[in-house]
Amino acid sequence: MIQTLHKLWRNHGGLHLDYHKEDSNAAPVRHLPMAEELIIPLQQHSGYKPTLTVKAGDYVYKGQEIASHTGFMKVPLHASTSGTITAIEERPIAHPSGLSDLCIILKPDGKDDWDNARMLAYPNPSQVDGEILRQRICAAGIVGMGGAVFPAAIKLNVHDNIPIETLVINGAECEPYITCDDRLMREKPVEILRGVQIMMHIIATQRCLIGIEDNKPEAIAAMQAAREELGDQRIEIIPIPTLYPSGSEKQLIKILTGKEVPSGGRPATIGIVCHNPATARAIYRAVVLGEPLIDRYLTITGKGVAQPCNVEVPLGTPIQHLIAHSGGYTPAAKRLAMGGPMMGISLHTDQIPVVKATNCILVSDIPESEQQPALPCIRCGRCAEACPANLLPQQLYWHSRARDFDKAEQYHLFDCIECGCCAYVCPSHIRLVDYYRFAKAEIRTQRDAKTKANIARERHDFHQERLERAKREKAEKLAKHKAQAQTTTDDGKKAAIQAALERAKAKKAEAAAQTTTGETTE
Repeated sequence: MIQTLHKLWRNHGGLHLDYHKEDSNAAPVRHLPMAEELIIPLQQHSGYKPTLTVKAGDYVYKGQEIASHTGFMKVPLHASTSGTITAIEERPIAHPSGLSDLCIILKPDGKDDWDNARMLAYPNPSQVDGEILRQRICAAGIVGMGGAVFPAAIKLNVHDNIPIETLVINGAECEPYITCDDRLMREKPVEILRGVQIMMHIIATQRCLIGIEDNKPEAIAAMQAAREELGDQRIEIIPIPTLYPSGSEKQLIKILTGKEVPSGGRPATIGIVCHNPATARAIYRAVVLGEPLIDRYLTITGKGVAQPCNVEVPLGTPIQHLIAHSGGYTPAAKRLAMGGPMMGISLHTDQIPVVKATNCILVSDIPESEQQPALPCIRCGRCAEACPANLLPQQLYWHSRARDFDKAEQYHLFDCIECGCCAYVCPSHIRLVDYYRFAKAEIRTQRDAKTKANIARERHDFHQERLERAKREKAEKLAKHKAQAQTTTDDGKKAAIQAALERAKAKKAEAAAQTTTGETTE
């Protein structure tokens, strides 16, 4: 075991698993031939879909924006190579239900031509304003590449009232079989650390902790050597004990800093920002080289594939192409999944493409249909002992199953990281995480419906108020006109009466004058 002088803290629960890292991490990363067709789903991040900027028949250069990010929580997409957009249509995507979604279909021309699509490079990013660099990260389409795919630029959008004290880089890669970050840290450590320095400049922090599980000694040594090469003592490379799921964001922060992210809160609320090594490298390439996120490292592994390995491939590459260039399927192949055995999702076809979130393609020899049937819960408490978030999975299960979502939230449902530890140790083989995911989805759906209903009600109330206001204004206007007309009529009458009085008075005066004149004559 690798020793560290940095103090470490323990989390509750966790599991020691069979990791199978050696199946794929021995050989350097491979670069495969370009696929005949790239399938680029429009939705590849947590947030709203970007807006298409191309149409079928358009020729695009490598790195050219093909979907824009105008608007909140939108991330742009870029062409992974040069070629022609042959279609924009629905294709199968990575989803447990086998859903299809809108995809951009790109036929490569074999030239891999950038033309002028590269962005302006900043070879000395420390001399550039942090906000300009953050906007570059946004324009480059960079998301969290550890699986969450949250827009990286938003994570780096710090506020003056909450200063960021520590940048944490999550190199734990705790899930079994996955080794792409391991190979990346061995092969591109300087690029990763240059990306780390850029992020530290943006968030104005002087401390970075890089946590790597101690079953990756070569990666730890490579990162330490790169740190010495750069001479940056603000960065610490910290080996941590191998225990699943130490690579979960909240768990790693607790291990490295002793701080706990509050329930329902974000790391930024306690002065911490957490990113993945692949994200750091993508930031370096976007800022220093002017290259958007158009490819990634990923692991192809499992007993169902002939040659487990790590590859660097363009986004949009079909999984079928990856398997074909990894020796093909073996007779043992029974289940195809994206991600690891604990948190990955089953795939219904290998026509699904590589996306920004794809860190592993696992071809397992255990079919999903052979999973043990669920039995009644025996209240053994093993799930609570294993839970790294220190929750009560049994209670969450009962309330989620009963659709008592208020109770489930009271038991901190949304603090569940869906790591699968509870289901792994359950002697009744209950698929607990499926219940939690269902409950979360239902709650979000209800909240969305309530929000939409509130918006509709507010619009209706505003419309009614506008009608009432218009009605009042019309009545007031009519009353004013009527009053003005009445005033005009009354004034006319008064004037006529006054004129008549004046005439009568004049006639009376004239008659009196005539009478006086006659008397004087006599």
